[in-house]
Amino acid sequence: MRPPSRLLVAEDDPELADMLTTLLSDEGYAVESVGDGQRALHLGLSRDYDAIVLDRGLPAIDGLDVLSRLRRRGRFTPVLILSARGTPRDRVEGLDAGAEDYLTKPFDVEEFLARLRALLRRHEERAERLDVPGGTLLLGSREVEPTDGTPISLSEREHALLSQLARFPRRVFSREELLSYVFAGAEDVGVVDTYVHYLRRKLGKGVVGTVRGVGYRLGNR
Repeated sequence: MRPPSRLLVAEDDPELADMLTTLLSDEGYAVESVGDGQRALHLGLSRDYDAIVLDRGLPAIDGLDVLSRLRRRGRFTPVLILSARGTPRDRVEGLDAGAEDYLTKPFDVEEFLARLRALLRRHEERAERLDVPGGTLLLGSREVEPTDGTPISLSEREHALLSQLARFPRRVFSREELLSYVFAGAEDVGVVDTYVHYLRRKLGKGVVGTVRGVGYRLGNR
């Protein structure tokens, strides 16, 4: 039997938070609820969720700041923002910060549930596979499936580095960013260069590109 999807609800209105928790629990989700941005950020970084329902106007740390910090730290849990701020500019700000969807309060319960189901479906469809030069990165098995050939196994750190680059295929990461996102606890940025070398040795020189003076990106373009 498949385990229930795990959701984090970050909402500072106690009445609305209780309603959402009850509603989602009745729908079969496993729900945790927090009332401030600091706690939301801590749980979002330290625990794995299938989706986060995030209020913009959280105390301690604003919801968009929470979202931006999660994305900068390499956490890509899909986020549905719930907010009383509903102008086109507000929605654009939320989506540009990294949210997958944005729903304005007050909201229709059935629409909220439908949007959440759609978000989870999209996440599940793309969660297991990422395109990389010459093949596909299989997240569940830590393998790269070449366009032609036998799957190639990666170590945990090789997989973490390649998946970080593959999730943002147009972005150039500095060595310091990759050290923070992928090699938590390591102090020498040379470890990034070492694992880039390992990936190129296994998958070919074109899998990771170097941007002189800046850092690394997926592929050579």
